[in-house]
Amino acid sequence: MFENYAIGVCRIEPENNIHLILEAFAAGPMPLMIVGNWEYSAYGRELRARYGGNPNIAMPGPIYDHEKLNELRNRCMLYVHGHSCGGTNPSLVEAMYLGLPIAAFDVNFNRETTEDRALYFRDAAELRQIATETGADRLREVAEAMKEIADRRYTWGRIAELYAALF
Repeated sequence: MFENYAIGVCRIEPENNIHLILEAFAAGPMPLMIVGNWEYSAYGRELRARYGGNPNIAMPGPIYDHEKLNELRNRCMLYVHGHSCGGTNPSLVEAMYLGLPIAAFDVNFNRETTEDRALYFRDAAELRQIATETGADRLREVAEAMKEIADRRYTWGRIAELYAALF
């Protein structure tokens, strides 16, 4: 079902914990691709300088073609979501809608969005453990749960209903 790599799609900012994600995958356990604008900030440029030569890590620039991005996401073994501030994040909901197994940074809004049914990490060691020790059956279970939640909660029809009820 999934190829043997992890992927993340995000703004390359400290609050998205890219440094933790890169640290977790620098020596394995599977290849990692982080899609984002590495040139936007000093943080991104520093991380690209530190990890850009690592054979286990792919750091393409931003990909704005939604079909190409979804093709990359659809083939991953694990979607890594490091956002630690905000709320219901569009990239997380997109990954859920695609039915991807998700490892999310452990904060209340990520848990709320995924109804406590994703995999969660607070540091590089926990993320590495998820990537190393989570079996295919558990990844499939998480992927199915994410798709079910997205289909139930995050459709345009459902959002329109909620706004109509509010007004």
